[in-house]
Amino acid sequence: MRTLVFATGNKHKAEEVQDFLGKGFALSCLKDVGITEDIPETADTLEGNALQKAKYVYDKTGKSCFADDTGLEVDALNGAPGVYTARYAGESCSSEDNINLLLKNLENVKNRTARFRTVIAYIDNNGSVHYFDGIAEGSIIQERCGIQGFGYDPIFMPKGYDKTFAQLPLSEKNKISHRALAMQKFISFLKDEK
Repeated sequence: MRTLVFATGNKHKAEEVQDFLGKGFALSCLKDVGITEDIPETADTLEGNALQKAKYVYDKTGKSCFADDTGLEVDALNGAPGVYTARYAGESCSSEDNINLLLKNLENVKNRTARFRTVIAYIDNNGSVHYFDGIAEGSIIQERCGIQGFGYDPIFMPKGYDKTFAQLPLSEKNKISHRALAMQKFISFLKDEK
């Protein structure tokens, strides 16, 4: 079994990613490799943040690792919150705060099209960097629906569905989500890399 270091402290995200990887891979997270401090995310692009996190772990541990960064891009808000998705309502805000601010900013707005975009940066054993991305198109609904998932899942309805990410079972979400699409590309690469 191959062990991969995932530069995250987010338990929900780690569970989602382990589900994608399946039985052939074991996932180690930040605390598993002795990193307990917050990793800076100061880049102005998703690619930059993903690389910054992966490089931090690679430099500290010497192990090949990957990190991801995800942004919610709302057309009516000129692509916001984008790179600030996790801290849209402020540095120490909660997911609830972020959702509340987004819904407030979209009050009386007709065009609610949006997309989630995930970028994975992977640093291999040789220190080479590889990027993989995935996009889920959809829209922001008027009020929360569902209790699954995390983040903006209760207000994001993927295109072609009448349920939000938070209403879909994880197995269904993992077939169509932005992270799923990026992970599929990443896993194909890992299998070819062996």
